[in-house]
Amino acid sequence: MAVLTLTRFINVRNVTNFNNFGVVGNALNIIQHSNVISKSYSTDINHEIISSTSTNEPEKRMSKAMKLYFQRFVDYNKSMNEEIAKYNIGKRHLANIMGKDVNNFTERDINDAINYLFPSGLYNIGARPMMQNPEKTIIKRKEAEFDESGRPLHFLYYTTKPNYYEILHNIMASLNDLNKMEDEKRKLNLSFSTAEKLTLSDSIWISKNKLESLTHEDLSQTEYIYFIKSISKLLVHPLSKYAESFIMKYRTMLPNIDETANIPKPDYDSEKRPFVLVERCARKNARGQVKVIGNGSGNIVINGQDITYFKDMQCREQIIFPLIFTNMYDKVDIEATISGGGSTGQAGAIRWGISYGLRSFVDINMIEKMKLAGLLTNDWRRRERKKWGQEGARRKFTWKKR
Repeated sequence: MAVLTLTRFINVRNVTNFNNFGVVGNALNIIQHSNVISKSYSTDINHEIISSTSTNEPEKRMSKAMKLYFQRFVDYNKSMNEEIAKYNIGKRHLANIMGKDVNNFTERDINDAINYLFPSGLYNIGARPMMQNPEKTIIKRKEAEFDESGRPLHFLYYTTKPNYYEILHNIMASLNDLNKMEDEKRKLNLSFSTAEKLTLSDSIWISKNKLESLTHEDLSQTEYIYFIKSISKLLVHPLSKYAESFIMKYRTMLPNIDETANIPKPDYDSEKRPFVLVERCARKNARGQVKVIGNGSGNIVINGQDITYFKDMQCREQIIFPLIFTNMYDKVDIEATISGGGSTGQAGAIRWGISYGLRSFVDINMIEKMKLAGLLTNDWRRRERKKWGQEGARRKFTWKKR
């Protein structure tokens, strides 16, 4: 009987959570373990444990799109930091080689050091050795904006090129506005004045690289051509003046050329045809002179022969290119006298002479375009001499151990 009573007392004590100290001991037990903070845990789709400090707030899960975006952003910043570190190391080495202070070593000093240490006669400047800050050479990636749920804020995000298609969307919206204005004027029988149409002869459309830098997106040549065709519809509209601010965002102004530049005035021959004689046309070892005659029909005479003087098709294309570029292939005649060098040197000398003489027969804007195309730049490259102890200029003798 005594054993049964003791057993019941122990069970009652366990249920009421009384220990040997009674209520006071229970309170001490709570105080003793009050430094333990309870945390609720949940497992996401990847079975990762995520802790939250509050049990009342709902847990925020990051979508896969947001994870990919943040991972791409982290990788991009990491690669940019690595490239900038390499650039700073190369800049420090160049400054030490040139004996200058690293802190005052500017980009111009870098270019001068590279031209001195790595001289190059390549015609294309972009093909020459160079070292620039990665922040200027590497295209910056656009930072997509998402809401808390991971949904993109841009309505064209899922086109993969939202900035590009937004420009096309704005072009179409501007074109619709101009069409509405045109319809209203036609209903009122109002005439269209020339002041309402843009005439932009001193600017050109931005290049593909410039458009990519504006959108921070890689564009194909087809997409760039489609952009030019789309925005050209605004320019040819009879009311394009009202969209001038939008059109000029994608135009590049041509640099002003002094009209009093050293452009020779044409003389006149016995047949009263204007002509310009360009002497000292040089390329490699070739020397000659070129006569550009206006009011012609496109005849080309080289050392008393026609263009078949050159057997190579590439040399013929070199000579015809300035005429096609300026749309003067059927308006002038060419008479050239050339000697020395090979076919490539002679074709280059005649090409420069034709381009230099055509300045007297075209307008200033065309001269600037020729300048940008490299037609008016002398090509002073020469054959590099053979080096002593080598088989050629750069080629080395084959090394044999035995």
